[in-house]
Amino acid sequence: MDSLTQIILGAAVGEAVLGKKVGNKAMLYGAIAGTIPDLDVFAALFTDTVTTLEIHRGFSHSILFSLIFAPLCGWLVSRYERYKDFKGWAWLFFWGFVTHPLLDAFTTWGTQLFWPLDTRLAFKSIFVIDPLYTIPFLIFLILTMFQEKTSRKRRLFNNTGLIISSSYLVLTLFLKWMAFSKFESALKDQNIVYKQIDTRPAPLTTILWSANIETEDAYLLGYYSFFDSQPITFDVYKKNHNLLGDLANAEKIKRMVTISKGWYTIHKTEDQLLFNDLRFGLLSMNKGAQNFVFQYEILADADGKVQLVEQEKSPRDGKKLMGDLWTRIKGN
Repeated sequence: MDSLTQIILGAAVGEAVLGKKVGNKAMLYGAIAGTIPDLDVFAALFTDTVTTLEIHRGFSHSILFSLIFAPLCGWLVSRYERYKDFKGWAWLFFWGFVTHPLLDAFTTWGTQLFWPLDTRLAFKSIFVIDPLYTIPFLIFLILTMFQEKTSRKRRLFNNTGLIISSSYLVLTLFLKWMAFSKFESALKDQNIVYKQIDTRPAPLTTILWSANIETEDAYLLGYYSFFDSQPITFDVYKKNHNLLGDLANAEKIKRMVTISKGWYTIHKTEDQLLFNDLRFGLLSMNKGAQNFVFQYEILADADGKVQLVEQEKSPRDGKKLMGDLWTRIKGN
Protein backbone atom coordinates (compact mmCIF):
# COMPACT_ATOMS: atom_id res chain seq x y z
CA MET A 1 0.00 0.00 0.00
CA ASP A 2 1.00 3.67 -0.24
CA SER A 3 3.22 5.21 2.44
CA LEU A 4 0.45 7.25 4.09
CA THR A 5 -1.72 4.18 4.58
CA GLN A 6 1.16 2.19 6.05
CA ILE A 7 1.95 5.05 8.43
CA ILE A 8 -1.69 5.14 9.58
CA LEU A 9 -1.79 1.37 10.08
CA GLY A 10 1.53 1.38 11.94
CA ALA A 11 0.39 4.24 14.18
CA ALA A 12 -2.89 2.49 15.01
CA VAL A 13 -1.09 -0.77 15.77
CA GLY A 14 1.44 1.09 17.95
CA GLU A 15 -1.43 2.70 19.83
CA ALA A 16 -3.10 -0.67 20.35
CA VAL A 17 0.11 -2.12 21.83
CA LEU A 18 1.45 0.71 24.02
CA GLY A 19 -0.88 3.71 23.73
CA LYS A 20 -2.25 3.29 27.23
CA LYS A 21 1.27 3.53 28.68
CA VAL A 22 3.11 6.04 26.49
CA GLY A 23 0.30 7.95 24.73
CA ASN A 24 0.98 9.44 21.32
CA LYS A 25 4.60 8.23 21.35
CA ALA A 26 3.17 4.78 20.64
CA MET A 27 1.64 6.18 17.45
CA LEU A 28 4.92 7.85 16.50
CA TYR A 29 6.99 4.70 16.85
CA GLY A 30 4.24 2.62 15.28
CA ALA A 31 4.28 4.93 12.26
CA ILE A 32 8.06 4.57 12.04
CA ALA A 33 7.76 0.78 12.24
CA GLY A 34 5.11 0.87 9.51
CA THR A 35 7.48 2.78 7.24
CA ILE A 36 10.72 0.82 7.71
CA PRO A 37 9.88 -2.22 5.50
CA ASP A 38 9.48 0.05 2.46
CA LEU A 39 13.06 1.28 2.75
CA ASP A 40 13.86 -1.55 0.34
CA VAL A 41 13.01 0.91 -2.44
CA PHE A 42 16.51 2.38 -1.99
CA ALA A 43 17.85 -0.79 -3.59
CA ALA A 44 17.18 0.99 -6.90
CA LEU A 45 20.16 3.25 -6.17
CA PHE A 46 22.58 0.33 -6.10
CA THR A 47 21.18 -2.42 -8.31
CA ASP A 48 19.80 -2.96 -11.80
CA THR A 49 16.09 -2.93 -12.66
CA VAL A 50 15.54 -6.69 -12.44
CA THR A 51 17.33 -7.08 -9.11
CA THR A 52 15.42 -4.12 -7.67
CA LEU A 53 12.13 -5.77 -8.63
CA GLU A 54 13.22 -9.01 -6.99
CA ILE A 55 14.23 -7.24 -3.77
CA HIS A 56 11.05 -5.15 -3.51
CA ARG A 57 8.73 -6.55 -0.84
CA GLY A 58 11.18 -9.35 -0.18
CA PHE A 59 13.23 -9.79 3.01
CA SER A 60 12.10 -6.50 4.58
CA HIS A 61 8.49 -7.65 4.25
CA SER A 62 9.00 -11.05 5.84
CA ILE A 63 8.18 -12.56 9.20
CA LEU A 64 11.90 -13.28 9.59
CA PHE A 65 12.70 -9.56 9.26
CA SER A 66 10.13 -8.79 11.97
CA LEU A 67 11.58 -11.41 14.31
CA ILE A 68 15.15 -10.15 13.86
CA PHE A 69 14.70 -6.39 13.89
CA ALA A 70 11.79 -5.90 16.31
CA PRO A 71 13.92 -6.83 19.36
CA LEU A 72 16.78 -4.67 18.07
CA CYS A 73 14.55 -1.61 17.58
CA GLY A 74 12.83 -2.29 20.90
CA TRP A 75 16.18 -2.36 22.69
CA LEU A 76 17.35 0.88 21.03
CA VAL A 77 14.16 2.78 21.93
CA SER A 78 14.07 1.45 25.50
CA ARG A 79 17.62 2.76 25.99
CA TYR A 80 16.68 6.43 25.70
CA GLU A 81 12.90 6.64 26.23
CA ARG A 82 11.57 7.18 29.76
CA TYR A 83 9.43 4.08 29.41
CA LYS A 84 12.05 1.31 29.76
CA ASP A 85 10.02 -1.81 29.03
CA PHE A 86 12.10 -3.52 26.34
CA LYS A 87 9.47 -6.22 25.81
CA GLY A 88 6.72 -3.64 25.23
CA TRP A 89 8.75 -1.70 22.68
CA ALA A 90 9.86 -4.89 20.90
CA TRP A 91 6.25 -6.04 20.72
CA LEU A 92 5.22 -2.68 19.23
CA PHE A 93 7.87 -2.90 16.52
CA PHE A 94 7.06 -6.54 15.77
CA TRP A 95 3.40 -5.80 15.11
CA GLY A 96 4.28 -2.60 13.23
CA PHE A 97 6.64 -4.57 10.99
CA VAL A 98 4.46 -7.63 10.41
CA THR A 99 1.15 -5.85 9.74
CA HIS A 100 2.84 -3.87 6.96
CA PRO A 101 3.40 -6.91 4.68
CA LEU A 102 0.09 -8.44 5.73
CA LEU A 103 -1.66 -5.37 4.31
CA ASP A 104 0.56 -5.41 1.20
CA ALA A 105 -0.44 -9.03 0.64
CA PHE A 106 -3.89 -7.80 -0.42
CA THR A 107 -2.37 -5.85 -3.34
CA THR A 108 -1.36 -7.10 -6.79
CA TRP A 109 2.41 -7.13 -6.15
CA GLY A 110 2.06 -9.10 -2.93
CA THR A 111 4.81 -9.85 -0.41
CA GLN A 112 7.39 -12.53 0.31
CA LEU A 113 6.02 -12.96 3.81
CA PHE A 114 7.74 -16.32 4.16
CA TRP A 115 11.13 -15.24 2.79
CA PRO A 116 13.54 -16.91 2.01
CA LEU A 117 10.90 -19.08 0.34
CA ASP A 118 10.38 -17.67 -3.17
CA THR A 119 6.61 -17.38 -2.79
CA ARG A 120 4.68 -14.13 -2.96
CA LEU A 121 1.42 -13.88 -1.06
CA ALA A 122 -0.89 -11.76 -3.22
CA PHE A 123 -4.68 -11.70 -2.81
CA LYS A 124 -5.01 -8.90 -5.42
CA SER A 125 -8.19 -7.52 -3.85
CA ILE A 126 -7.21 -3.88 -3.22
CA PHE A 127 -5.32 -1.23 -5.19
CA VAL A 128 -2.17 0.25 -3.62
CA ILE A 129 -4.13 3.47 -2.98
CA ASP A 130 -7.72 3.07 -1.82
CA PRO A 131 -9.47 6.05 -0.18
CA LEU A 132 -12.23 3.84 1.24
CA TYR A 133 -9.61 2.02 3.29
CA THR A 134 -7.42 4.97 4.23
CA ILE A 135 -9.74 7.92 4.93
CA PRO A 136 -12.00 6.36 7.61
CA PHE A 137 -8.90 4.86 9.23
CA LEU A 138 -7.21 8.29 9.30
CA ILE A 139 -10.28 10.00 10.80
CA PHE A 140 -10.45 7.58 13.73
CA LEU A 141 -6.69 7.84 14.26
CA ILE A 142 -6.92 11.63 14.50
CA LEU A 143 -9.81 11.35 16.97
CA THR A 144 -7.67 8.97 19.01
CA MET A 145 -4.74 11.39 19.17
CA PHE A 146 -6.74 14.03 21.02
CA GLN A 147 -7.89 11.77 23.85
CA GLU A 148 -6.13 11.18 27.15
CA LYS A 149 -3.93 8.09 26.99
CA THR A 150 -6.00 6.25 29.60
CA SER A 151 -9.34 7.36 28.19
CA ARG A 152 -11.89 4.73 27.17
CA LYS A 153 -12.76 6.89 24.14
CA ARG A 154 -9.14 6.66 22.98
CA ARG A 155 -9.26 2.87 22.86
CA LEU A 156 -12.73 2.97 21.33
CA PHE A 157 -11.72 5.28 18.48
CA ASN A 158 -8.53 3.37 17.71
CA ASN A 159 -10.19 -0.04 17.84
CA THR A 160 -13.03 1.22 15.65
CA GLY A 161 -10.54 2.37 13.00
CA LEU A 162 -8.79 -1.00 13.07
CA ILE A 163 -12.07 -2.92 12.88
CA ILE A 164 -13.51 -0.83 10.01
CA SER A 165 -10.31 -1.01 7.94
CA SER A 166 -9.90 -4.75 8.53
CA SER A 167 -13.56 -5.38 7.69
CA TYR A 168 -13.12 -3.50 4.43
CA LEU A 169 -10.20 -5.78 3.52
CA VAL A 170 -12.42 -8.81 4.08
CA LEU A 171 -15.11 -7.16 1.94
CA THR A 172 -12.64 -6.70 -0.92
CA LEU A 173 -12.11 -10.46 -1.01
CA PHE A 174 -15.86 -10.96 -1.41
CA LEU A 175 -16.01 -8.31 -4.14
CA LYS A 176 -13.11 -9.98 -5.92
CA TRP A 177 -14.96 -13.30 -5.86
CA MET A 178 -18.06 -11.62 -7.33
CA ALA A 179 -16.05 -10.00 -10.12
CA PHE A 180 -14.21 -13.25 -10.83
CA SER A 181 -17.54 -15.04 -11.17
CA LYS A 182 -18.73 -12.44 -13.69
CA PHE A 183 -15.61 -12.82 -15.82
CA GLU A 184 -15.88 -16.60 -15.65
CA SER A 185 -19.51 -16.47 -16.78
CA ALA A 186 -18.68 -14.09 -19.64
CA LEU A 187 -15.98 -16.42 -20.93
CA LYS A 188 -18.38 -19.35 -20.78
CA ASP A 189 -21.13 -17.41 -22.57
CA GLN A 190 -18.70 -16.40 -25.33
CA ASN A 191 -17.32 -19.94 -25.69
CA ILE A 192 -13.77 -18.78 -24.98
CA VAL A 193 -11.33 -21.54 -24.09
CA TYR A 194 -8.79 -20.29 -21.57
CA LYS A 195 -6.05 -21.52 -19.24
CA GLN A 196 -6.33 -19.16 -16.27
CA ILE A 197 -7.87 -15.90 -15.05
CA ASP A 198 -6.16 -13.18 -13.02
CA THR A 199 -8.40 -10.46 -11.54
CA ARG A 200 -7.58 -7.23 -9.70
CA PRO A 201 -9.32 -3.94 -8.79
CA ALA A 202 -8.87 -0.85 -10.92
CA PRO A 203 -6.99 2.12 -9.40
CA LEU A 204 -8.62 3.77 -6.36
CA THR A 205 -11.74 1.59 -6.33
CA THR A 206 -13.21 -1.84 -5.70
CA ILE A 207 -16.25 -1.15 -7.91
CA LEU A 208 -14.39 -1.57 -11.21
CA TRP A 209 -12.34 -4.72 -11.78
CA SER A 210 -10.04 -5.86 -14.55
CA ALA A 211 -9.02 -9.33 -15.66
CA ASN A 212 -6.24 -10.95 -17.64
CA ILE A 213 -7.22 -14.21 -19.28
CA GLU A 214 -4.59 -16.51 -20.72
CA THR A 215 -5.38 -18.45 -23.89
CA GLU A 216 -3.06 -20.59 -26.01
CA ASP A 217 -1.32 -17.77 -27.88
CA ALA A 218 -2.78 -14.56 -26.47
CA TYR A 219 -4.06 -12.75 -23.41
CA LEU A 220 -7.53 -11.25 -23.17
CA LEU A 221 -7.94 -8.06 -21.13
CA GLY A 222 -11.35 -6.96 -19.90
CA TYR A 223 -13.15 -4.72 -17.38
CA TYR A 224 -16.21 -5.26 -15.25
CA SER A 225 -18.05 -2.69 -13.12
CA PHE A 226 -20.76 -3.62 -10.65
CA PHE A 227 -22.85 -1.00 -12.46
CA ASP A 228 -22.49 -2.70 -15.85
CA SER A 229 -25.61 -3.44 -17.88
CA GLN A 230 -23.94 -4.88 -21.00
CA PRO A 231 -21.86 -8.08 -21.48
CA ILE A 232 -18.14 -7.96 -20.77
CA THR A 233 -15.93 -7.48 -23.82
CA PHE A 234 -12.27 -8.43 -24.14
CA ASP A 235 -9.29 -6.96 -26.00
CA VAL A 236 -6.81 -9.45 -27.46
CA TYR A 237 -3.05 -9.10 -26.92
CA LYS A 238 -0.85 -11.63 -28.68
CA LYS A 239 1.82 -13.10 -26.43
CA ASN A 240 4.53 -12.69 -29.10
CA HIS A 241 7.00 -14.52 -26.88
CA ASN A 242 8.72 -15.74 -30.06
CA LEU A 243 9.94 -12.18 -30.70
CA LEU A 244 12.52 -12.70 -27.97
CA GLY A 245 14.40 -15.19 -30.12
CA ASP A 246 17.66 -16.22 -28.45
CA LEU A 247 17.13 -13.51 -25.82
CA ALA A 248 14.62 -15.85 -24.17
CA ASN A 249 17.61 -17.76 -22.78
CA ALA A 250 19.19 -14.66 -21.21
CA GLU A 251 19.32 -14.81 -17.41
CA LYS A 252 17.61 -11.47 -16.86
CA ILE A 253 14.79 -12.29 -19.25
CA LYS A 254 14.17 -15.54 -17.39
CA ARG A 255 14.14 -13.63 -14.10
CA MET A 256 11.67 -11.10 -15.50
CA VAL A 257 9.40 -13.92 -16.65
CA THR A 258 9.50 -15.27 -13.09
CA ILE A 259 8.78 -11.84 -11.60
CA SER A 260 5.77 -11.37 -13.88
CA LYS A 261 4.49 -14.88 -13.02
CA GLY A 262 4.35 -15.51 -16.77
CA TRP A 263 1.86 -12.68 -17.40
CA TYR A 264 3.78 -10.81 -20.08
CA THR A 265 3.76 -9.91 -23.74
CA ILE A 266 6.55 -8.83 -26.06
CA HIS A 267 5.92 -5.83 -28.28
CA LYS A 268 8.24 -4.78 -31.09
CA THR A 269 8.40 -1.34 -32.68
CA GLU A 270 10.81 -0.05 -35.32
CA ASP A 271 13.53 0.66 -32.76
CA GLN A 272 12.45 -1.02 -29.53
CA LEU A 273 11.78 -4.45 -28.09
CA LEU A 274 9.48 -4.14 -25.06
CA PHE A 275 8.62 -6.47 -22.20
CA ASN A 276 5.12 -5.73 -20.89
CA ASP A 277 4.12 -6.91 -17.41
CA LEU A 278 0.36 -7.43 -17.72
CA ARG A 279 -0.39 -7.72 -14.00
CA PHE A 280 -0.79 -3.98 -13.48
CA GLY A 281 -2.75 -3.11 -16.59
CA LEU A 282 -2.53 -0.22 -19.01
CA LEU A 283 -2.30 3.54 -18.75
CA SER A 284 -5.03 3.78 -21.37
CA MET A 285 -8.45 2.25 -21.89
CA ASN A 286 -8.27 2.72 -25.67
CA LYS A 287 -8.65 -0.47 -27.67
CA GLY A 288 -5.28 -1.91 -28.68
CA ALA A 289 -3.27 0.46 -26.44
CA GLN A 290 0.30 -0.65 -25.71
CA ASN A 291 1.31 1.72 -22.91
CA PHE A 292 1.39 -0.75 -20.03
CA VAL A 293 1.96 0.55 -16.51
CA PHE A 294 5.10 -1.56 -16.20
CA GLN A 295 6.90 -1.71 -19.51
CA TYR A 296 10.61 -2.41 -19.96
CA GLU A 297 12.82 -1.91 -22.99
CA ILE A 298 15.08 -4.89 -23.66
CA LEU A 299 18.62 -3.83 -24.56
CA ALA A 300 21.37 -6.21 -25.65
CA ASP A 301 24.95 -5.13 -26.37
CA ALA A 302 27.41 -6.66 -28.82
CA ASP A 303 28.56 -9.16 -26.21
CA GLY A 304 25.02 -10.38 -25.63
CA LYS A 305 24.67 -8.74 -22.21
CA VAL A 306 20.99 -7.94 -21.58
CA GLN A 307 19.58 -5.00 -19.65
CA LEU A 308 15.96 -4.02 -19.03
CA VAL A 309 15.09 -0.35 -18.64
CA GLU A 310 11.71 0.71 -17.27
CA GLN A 311 9.90 3.12 -19.56
CA GLU A 312 8.96 6.50 -18.15
CA LYS A 313 5.29 7.21 -17.50
CA SER A 314 3.65 10.43 -18.60
CA PRO A 315 1.61 12.34 -15.97
CA ARG A 316 -0.75 13.24 -18.81
CA ASP A 317 -1.46 9.54 -19.41
CA GLY A 318 -2.21 9.05 -15.73
CA LYS A 319 -4.60 11.98 -15.66
CA LYS A 320 -6.43 10.75 -18.75
CA LEU A 321 -6.64 7.25 -17.29
CA MET A 322 -8.33 8.56 -14.14
CA GLY A 323 -10.97 10.25 -16.28
CA ASP A 324 -11.50 7.11 -18.38
CA LEU A 325 -11.77 4.94 -15.28
CA TRP A 326 -14.33 7.24 -13.69
CA THR A 327 -16.44 7.00 -16.85
CA ARG A 328 -16.06 3.22 -16.96
CA ILE A 329 -16.94 2.76 -13.27
CA LYS A 330 -20.43 4.10 -14.02
CA GLY A 331 -21.11 1.14 -16.30
CA ASN A 332 -20.75 0.04 -19.93
